[in-house]
Amino acid sequence: MTGNGQVIAVCSVGSLGKYLCDELLAHGRYKFVVINRPERHIDVRTSDYSTESVLDILNDINASILISFNNSPGETFVTIHSALLEACRRSKNCKRFIPSEFAGNIDDFPLLPRDFQTSRVPFREILEKEKKIEWTIFNNCWLMEYFLPEDQTYMPSAPEFPIDRKNWKACIRGTGDQTQTFTSARDVAKALVMLFRAPEWEHTTYIAGQWSSFNDMVRLMENLHGHPMEKTFRSQQQIEHDLHSPPTAEAQNIAGIEMMMITASGACPREKTLRQREKYFKDLKFTTVEELLLQCREGG
Repeated sequence: MTGNGQVIAVCSVGSLGKYLCDELLAHGRYKFVVINRPERHIDVRTSDYSTESVLDILNDINASILISFNNSPGETFVTIHSALLEACRRSKNCKRFIPSEFAGNIDDFPLLPRDFQTSRVPFREILEKEKKIEWTIFNNCWLMEYFLPEDQTYMPSAPEFPIDRKNWKACIRGTGDQTQTFTSARDVAKALVMLFRAPEWEHTTYIAGQWSSFNDMVRLMENLHGHPMEKTFRSQQQIEHDLHSPPTAEAQNIAGIEMMMITASGACPREKTLRQREKYFKDLKFTTVEELLLQCREGG
């Protein structure tokens, strides 16, 4: 089900989804609508995310693909995405679905980050039983845009991200040498548009701009800007303490994400990612962190 006639429905755009909207506008190949989030000169449909509400929209626009960026916590995530999936099942034409994930290596670390255990994990189990709808879970690991000044990115600051660009500080988790994957949000958007026209999908899809470490990223930024960052450190013991005996719920959520930084969960599986790059994305030149930072410095 590929070609110029496809209509893409984008649910709960959020920060990352804005990059997809930009790419769809620039690409011009696909008609698309946003469900619930008013954005610029984009067709927007209001929905309560019930099956009936989304179904009416999908049928009205004759959507062929539904992609979600909804990041609701826990059971709410499962409820919303189950409704989206059911709307696809009952729709006239929308038989491809990309649920909201956009995280790490779920093939080898399906339970990380920990808060996904009550949201993504149970919904993945629902998807595994799905027979009528073609689906894929799309992952890219750490977004490079968190290295940029806030006025040059759609991504808001994140307290769990190791590098605080605004205050020129770094909080290194573990040794900081664990391999991670970093991917540009604009490359995520470009890759998704390429994936829309692929004749078939695998159940998990990975992309990567580069594999490196947070220590490497700190050194890169220090070299580019000519002065050192203030550094603090969080040991694995401290992270595990907050995970199992958290002082606050927020500390526990952050510790769950920090576990991705000290395991291979924060890195896309290299062999599979490179194979899929050749299969789906061979015409995409992926941006490196250094290239993105230089573009930022030059005002690009």
